[in-house]
Amino acid sequence: MIQKTGQRGVPVITVDDQVVIGFDRARLEQLLAKPGESQHPSLGLQVADASKIAQKLGAIPVFGALVGGVKPASAGEKAGLQKGDIITEINLRRISNADDLEKALSGLSSGSHMAIVFTRGQKELRAEVTL
Repeated sequence: MIQKTGQRGVPVITVDDQVVIGFDRARLEQLLAKPGESQHPSLGLQVADASKIAQKLGAIPVFGALVGGVKPASAGEKAGLQKGDIITEINLRRISNADDLEKALSGLSSGSHMAIVFTRGQKELRAEVTL
């Protein structure tokens, strides 16, 4: 008898000891890319799910991608993003978590113009940047 682990009916792939469940094309491309080679443009940000961080802190749930760090000279820095900002929209597409941000970026190419909506404290801010 053959026993399989993981979720039944959903493909499970491991790449460099990282598990990719289902057909998450953007994640597969990222894992298969050679070091230094990007399949889609990057904002140069470290992000996390804002709702998970809020839950850990016992705060009111907040949706979006929480910026944890910004690379110098990156598109994110040029857009004015700072640590602690919460990205809520990219090109009119709602961003509920870090995965939504990655998916939104995967559909763009270098040279694309992008409109970003984010919150800083109690203020909603907007920025435009070219990737």
